[in-house]
Amino acid sequence: MRHSDSSDLEPDNSRPLQPVISEETQDLIMSSDNDTVHAPPAHLAARFYKSSSYRRKSSAASSRRNSLSSHHSSRSSRSAHGGPHSTHIAQHLRRASIIETRKARLADRAAHAEQVRLRAAMAKAAPRTSTTSEERALAAQQAREKFLAQVAANCAEEVKRAKRVAEDTREKKAAEHLKLKEDMLERLAEAERRRSLLQQSQRRPRTSTLPSVEEKKVVPRTWKPRNDAEAARTIQRAWRSTKRRRVVTEFLGLGLTLENIQKTSFEDVSGLLSRDNVLESTSRLLGLYGLQNDVIDSTSENAAVRTFLSTFLVLGHPAQVLSKDGEQEKDLLEKARNLLVLFDPLLTNFSSSPSTAQLESLSEAYASFQTAFTAWKDHDSSVLLDTMLAQFVELDAIWQSVKNDKDGHVADDYREGIQHNQTLLLVRLKRLAGADRAVKMIKEAIRKSRKAKGKKRPPGDVRPRAASLPSADATPPSLTPIEASVSDAAADTLAHRRAAPLLPDNRTIMHELAINKEYRIDTKPKTDMRENVIREVSKTMRQGLESDFGDIFVIAMAETIREKLLGLVVPGKSLHALISESLDTAMIADQVKMGAFSYQQFFSFMNSLLPKICAPVRDADVKALAEDQTDDPIERLARLNYVIDLLSIDHANFSLQMNAPLLLREATGYEQRCFANVCGNDTLVRTSQWWTRAKKKTEEEMARRPNGSSSTPTARVTPDKIYMQGLVDLAIGVGEFHEADLPETLELDHVRLKRMRTDVLRVLVISAILLTAKNLMRRDVRSQWKEQAQRMWDLPFHDAQAFVGAVESRYALPPTTKTQLSGTIERILLDGRNRQATHPVVKVLLHKITTHVYNRLSASSADERVKGASTASQVLSSGGLSEFVVHIGALVDELQKVAEVDREAHGKWYDGIIEAVKREEASGV
Repeated sequence: MRHSDSSDLEPDNSRPLQPVISEETQDLIMSSDNDTVHAPPAHLAARFYKSSSYRRKSSAASSRRNSLSSHHSSRSSRSAHGGPHSTHIAQHLRRASIIETRKARLADRAAHAEQVRLRAAMAKAAPRTSTTSEERALAAQQAREKFLAQVAANCAEEVKRAKRVAEDTREKKAAEHLKLKEDMLERLAEAERRRSLLQQSQRRPRTSTLPSVEEKKVVPRTWKPRNDAEAARTIQRAWRSTKRRRVVTEFLGLGLTLENIQKTSFEDVSGLLSRDNVLESTSRLLGLYGLQNDVIDSTSENAAVRTFLSTFLVLGHPAQVLSKDGEQEKDLLEKARNLLVLFDPLLTNFSSSPSTAQLESLSEAYASFQTAFTAWKDHDSSVLLDTMLAQFVELDAIWQSVKNDKDGHVADDYREGIQHNQTLLLVRLKRLAGADRAVKMIKEAIRKSRKAKGKKRPPGDVRPRAASLPSADATPPSLTPIEASVSDAAADTLAHRRAAPLLPDNRTIMHELAINKEYRIDTKPKTDMRENVIREVSKTMRQGLESDFGDIFVIAMAETIREKLLGLVVPGKSLHALISESLDTAMIADQVKMGAFSYQQFFSFMNSLLPKICAPVRDADVKALAEDQTDDPIERLARLNYVIDLLSIDHANFSLQMNAPLLLREATGYEQRCFANVCGNDTLVRTSQWWTRAKKKTEEEMARRPNGSSSTPTARVTPDKIYMQGLVDLAIGVGEFHEADLPETLELDHVRLKRMRTDVLRVLVISAILLTAKNLMRRDVRSQWKEQAQRMWDLPFHDAQAFVGAVESRYALPPTTKTQLSGTIERILLDGRNRQATHPVVKVLLHKITTHVYNRLSASSADERVKGASTASQVLSSGGLSEFVVHIGALVDELQKVAEVDREAHGKWYDGIIEAVKREEASGV
């Protein structure tokens, strides 16, 4: 570098420093109106302006202006041209250049803004298509749904995983808890075993090792208390230990351990726990450990003692004590087990005083069990009371039915068993409800039962005025009206009369009377049937009168009325003669032929005659007939026949009442003669087929039993069991009753067996609905919903909502429960309409009813029959049939009576069928 250049770069300290002005300051200066630039003094410029070497170079132009060469050239220019004027020109040029640059930049920005504005205007003016936006919205919605579905799936997987982890943790904790409990029980058992071994082993006496010559006399050490307080504490401790040892030893001597209780029968355990010495020992033991501190009187003390002793009974015989396996029963068993687990160590280590923690744990366990036991007892007491009362009433009904049978010694067979079972039930009722309340409840239940089963006598006097009391040796009159032959023109009328007779035939009446000694002919069904026949006859008479053939029908009707009235009076009496003369058929035929027959005189005679014949209970009907003055004689004749039919039924029932003892003595022989006349020498094909089917089914049932029980006497196939199996198959079922399956010996019971099947089907449907409702609402299946069952009995099977409403009348149903119950009811009612048993609940109930009825009918001894009757209520209630215990009991009684009458009358025919079946089996082998 040259020296001149280097000298130029050195600062000239002789001249003042020029201020360095930035571009912003220069722009501000150049934009002012005054072109003169006034530079500040050097010392001020040095304070306010920085040197160019320290200033940030913002651009290439500024760098160029602030460079050393530019500064040097500027100084040279100013020094060459003489100062301020040249500086002003340069600044003006720079200002003009900057302004032009900025104008160009602003023009570019304006052009860009215009382009943006034009594009926005074009986009705004362009027509919008909804299809594109809708597609975009639909695509967004689908994407959103897909995302939500994916999130839900991920959450579901997380929830399942969390539930699985929680379930595994819960099972693991339960297993650990069970293992700890088993370990504790094993440790306690091991400690008990070691204690017993130590007690059984005899301690060897210590032997002295000192020589006899050196043996010294050992003086026993005598303990002396330091003061009276220490002596008192020692004496009290010894006294409490002795008392504890005596009380625990006395309780252990009773042998009340869980192993012994399980080995002993339930009845023996009940008797053991009710002994006075057991109650006293237990009371002292509970008082020793502070479990009777809250007891006020002796009654509460006895209740607390019995509650504690119930733990042994509940754990030792849970099947007999607990009627079901519900949540409440499981909780009771668990708390009873916990109480005994805490109690056993105290009995084992009775030599030392129990700790405070042990006593607190025992007190809490005892209080917990007492609360659970009280809750279970309160919940179960009403059901138990109803069940035991029903058993007591059933035994009383059996005794009432057999107590008057002295000839067959039936009363002697039943008396002992009934008295024994009633005594046991009475003791249990007194324990459960108290002595006074139990006796009162039994009397009330027996009174209602006897009143319901008593003689159902119609209101008023039913004895006809024209009837006479028969003598003891008199022959009973015929029970059916005599059908006399009239002219051929009245054949149509008699055809109706023969097709629908007013009264049953003598064989049917004798059969029904043998089954039910209080049998009476029902009035309403017969009169309704006869009224329909009279309407048909009246229609025929009108048609005959219109066609000039009505005279024959008038004569036939008069003859029919005459025969009926003569059957209501005693022959030889004045009324008999009056009716015979006034209603003479020949005289009425002559009057009709001459046109002199008067309906008014005929009805006047009837209005004066009927009050003398009828029973007082029919006075209202006879008076209504006399007050009827209808102009249509045919209608009046129809009403007259209706009233005469009622009088005929009253007369027949009175004859049954008077002659029942005589008829019963001849019932068996009469049925045998009638059956022999009907069947003759014909083979009883249907009876043989029915017996074969029943025998095969009985053998199959016996073959299903275990091998050990098939050899017992009760498992043998006997004719009685075969007969009862066949009878049960006919009466208990849901399908249609086919006459082809009915044996000839039971033809008279066709209507009865058909009615039984219909009743069984309705019992099954209603019981299945109530059982389902109880399970859904977590109610006790043994509880009786009799009001709801009674309401459902008359409901048709096609109205499911009516059945749901009957259930809702007792309990309010949640929406989900109601929906579920409605669906179940619809399926059950479908079975009822189709007369089938496809629903699982209906199947189970049908099997329970069939098994129960067969077991009671096939009982071979009096003890078995009494046991079956006494446990019927409990068996049916536990099976979900608590509302129909009485109904099923009446069904069993009726079938027993049917079987007794049938086998007594047709015994020899059954014996022949049995021999024939045996010969066929022998020839087949």
